[in-house]
Amino acid sequence: MVFQGDGPLDTGSVSGGGGGGGVGRIAVGGGAGLIITIVALFFGIDPGSLTGGTSYGGGTSNSQDVAQINEHIQSCTIEKANVDTICRIVATTNSLDDVWSDLMPGYTPPSTKIFTGAVTTGCGPASSATGPFYCPADQTAYFDPSFFAQLEQMGGSDGPLAQEYVVAHEYGHHIQNLTGALQRGNRMGSQGPRSGSVRVELQADCLAGVWAFHADKGPDAMLEPLTQNQIDTVIQTAKAIGDDTIQGANSNPEGWTHGSAEQRSRWFTIGYDSGNPNRCDTFATNDL
Repeated sequence: MVFQGDGPLDTGSVSGGGGGGGVGRIAVGGGAGLIITIVALFFGIDPGSLTGGTSYGGGTSNSQDVAQINEHIQSCTIEKANVDTICRIVATTNSLDDVWSDLMPGYTPPSTKIFTGAVTTGCGPASSATGPFYCPADQTAYFDPSFFAQLEQMGGSDGPLAQEYVVAHEYGHHIQNLTGALQRGNRMGSQGPRSGSVRVELQADCLAGVWAFHADKGPDAMLEPLTQNQIDTVIQTAKAIGDDTIQGANSNPEGWTHGSAEQRSRWFTIGYDSGNPNRCDTFATNDL
């Protein structure tokens, strides 16, 4: 159990995603290709322009898929969020909107699209191989639930809070879009240990930690009190998607886009220990 209470969830900003006719310019998934694609998408760049373009690797979402996902979303309750991945994504967006509306004056929620196979976005077409991402052009976070199985294969955790961390990280990019941090990172370059991309990603990890700090507090908290074991599943997952972990023994910091395993886990912890978004200013330090 992670979510407490019962009853329906607010599904107003969550829907099934579709589109993607089977041919499009997109980076191949996995390893460096996955990282390049995510960076390109949240900076509003056509990923194919960075890779020369390939065909989709993950199939397409057809209208039947989208209808089934939408039906699934509408059936979600708090109870289902503890046993069902799609409903867990929906419940996490509810909690994130509650927390950030309290922490950030003028906060406006992003949209969330849950898709399978492929999806058309304001930043261009994407496939499941891309992994979760946020597109600033349409202020939407995109998730294919099959990513969580891939994440476990990469050494991440399949625990509920680890999955919620992934959603919270993408919402962190939305916060950055609202504050201008995403645009600032874009001006600083997309690769290297102190690049804008690394700073953006580590800040999103920190903002996910801030959400986790607040999500189990107060009379209206959606999450039950978090345990250290649950936090450990997030740390495990953050380390699994560090650049050095993904790239392996020959990892070169000059090619980093997201930060090392140690950096990703450390910045999540900074956010979680403080609960203060101001502690997440990765642009104010070179000690990343």
